[in-house]
Amino acid sequence: MVKTKTILIAAFIVMGGILATLLFFPSEEKKVKKQFTLFSEWVSKNPGESTFTMAHKVKSIGTLFAESCELKEPSLSLSGSYSREEITSIALRGRTYFSDFSLKFYDLNISLSEKEVARVTSTVKLTGKSTLGESADETRELVCLLRKIKKQWLFSQVEMVEVLRK
Repeated sequence: MVKTKTILIAAFIVMGGILATLLFFPSEEKKVKKQFTLFSEWVSKNPGESTFTMAHKVKSIGTLFAESCELKEPSLSLSGSYSREEITSIALRGRTYFSDFSLKFYDLNISLSEKEVARVTSTVKLTGKSTLGESADETRELVCLLRKIKKQWLFSQVEMVEVLRK
């Protein structure tokens, strides 16, 4: 009886240790996915969002990018290298055009290299309503490079590719 009790306690301690390790020390892939989750959350806009919330989200968007990030978005004529502040400004302009906006990532395909670079391809769904009442519903392919800078994964290159419709 004592042996069984000791074995059960030891098993619970080992399982607790494994669970704690997984929760408190996430893999690099999970850290990269977290950046996309934050990006989606901070870009999205709800109807009636307060000015304070908008300012917080826009400021937060800038923290996801490296000091210099290359953007390629042909349909909006965004091509070139932009500073973190310029990206924040672009995000602010984009958010003010919409009264409701949602950005969701699907099918994240993450390739990590030993040089602390992650290449991510994903499908992104953009939906929303402009302040003029026009609806937006687009699906695009997104190709990103994230670099690990000071222990944090930051976007250093973002390219949007329009997906052809049937």
